This record gives sequence, C-alpha cells and structure tokens, in this order.
Amino acid sequence: MKHSPLELVGEPFSALPMNILIIEDEVEIAELIRLYLEKEGFTCHHGRDGLSALQKVQELQPDLIILDLMIPGLDGLEVCARIRQQPSSKDPYILMLTAKGEEIDRIIGLSTGADDYMVKPFSPKELVARVRALLRRTLRGGGQSQTQRTQHFLVDLDQHLANRISPAGQLEPLDLTTLEFQLLSTFMSYPGRVWNRTQLIDKLWGSDFFGDERVVDTHIARLRKKIEPDPASPTFIKTVIGVGYKFEDLLV
Repeated sequence: MKHSPLELVGEPFSALPMNILIIEDEVEIAELIRLYLEKEGFTCHHGRDGLSALQKVQELQPDLIILDLMIPGLDGLEVCARIRQQPSSKDPYILMLTAKGEEIDRIIGLSTGADDYMVKPFSPKELVARVRALLRRTLRGGGQSQTQRTQHFLVDLDQHLANRISPAGQLEPLDLTTLEFQLLSTFMSYPGRVWNRTQLIDKLWGSDFFGDERVVDTHIARLRKKIEPDPASPTFIKTVIGVGYKFEDLLV
C-alpha cells in the first residue's frame, strides 16, 4: 500500500534550526537540493563520498541525512549501516536516493536503518515535502511524564529511555533508535494486540509516511535483534502469519 505525499512545502515549520547533511557526488544535484532546502529555512552541508560522510556526521550531528546510494568509496547502504552503529548524540533521519528502481527492495529489505527513499529523477518540491515530514516527527509527543512497564521491559516516555529488566530485577539500558523506541512503546501499550503494517504506520508516522509498508518489517527486525534472546525465534514480538505482529509480555 502506498501513502500519498502531503503538500507541505511553504508551511511554517519550526523556530529551531534544522541541520541537513547532503551526501551526493553529483554536484549539480547536491546544489539543487541545497537551494530548495535553504529556501525553506534549513541549514545544509555537503559531502561527496562515503568516508567523508561518516566524518561529517560526527562533526555536524545533523537532524537529517540525504544519502545517495551510489557514492564513491563506501556505498550508501554501508554508510547508512555505519551511521546507525556509531554512537551519536542525535539519531538522524536518513532519506536514501537511488537512480535504480530495482534497488528499492534491497534498501527496504536490508536492516540498514533508512527511514525513506526516493528514486531519481525526483521532484525537488516532493523531496522538500518528505524532508519536512520526517523532521516533523521530532516535534511530536506530549510533555507528560509517563512510564510503561511489563515483566521484562521498562520504558520512560518522558526521558526517552528503554530498559530490559533482568531476572534479578536490574535495569539494562537498551540502545534504541527513535523509531525502535516508538515501536516498542506502541507494542507495550497494547500487549497481545495484533497489528498489521498499515496500523503500525498510522500509529507511528500518520499521514507523514512515504514509501512501501514493508519498511515496517525492517524496523521490527532491527528491534528484535536488540530485545529478543533469540531474534530468529522471537519471545516478545511474534509474527501472526497473514496478519502482522503482536507483543507478548505480562503487564506489571
């Protein structure tokens, strides 16, 4: 199922400066992207290859990265995977660019951590709309202090902390991305409920989502690797064949 893009260009966005890192070896395309984004009030930086991209991520701590798949040195998939693995004070959103339509399934299928993708050639206005939609996710959420607890997990929504509870009752911090945290919190809010992909997308992204619903499978696979004793045989996040997923753990 495809979700139609929202025409967000030109709407007020945020008083906070948003930094965007563009990793694109084609200078003309990078400059076009930069012009459209800076017109919308974003601060843009540019890198042309995989190794410099990783260095700039550490230096700039961007809010969002526009990452071309075919760049010199490390390709976009490898860069994306390394960004998700390296420690950072920010968990940037990643919008992947590809000139090959057949690469889309590969991007979605691999657990590299991309949040969205666009196929070249693309409309600059649509790219801006997708950037705004991704960054708008960071502006959501209430300010009330709230915790969620099941037999094996404790989530602090206010401080954005997730912990596994050991058999001895000790808290073991979980290193989750923003989307993984939101996914776990959603599952913990409704233990036993069966969710299909569309419902999870509507819950986590709303109408700001662009792309293929199978990206949900990628994020669930990544979350399983971090919380399951055996990701190949999940204890907590179960697959309901032909329907979707459900979370099983006792409420406390």
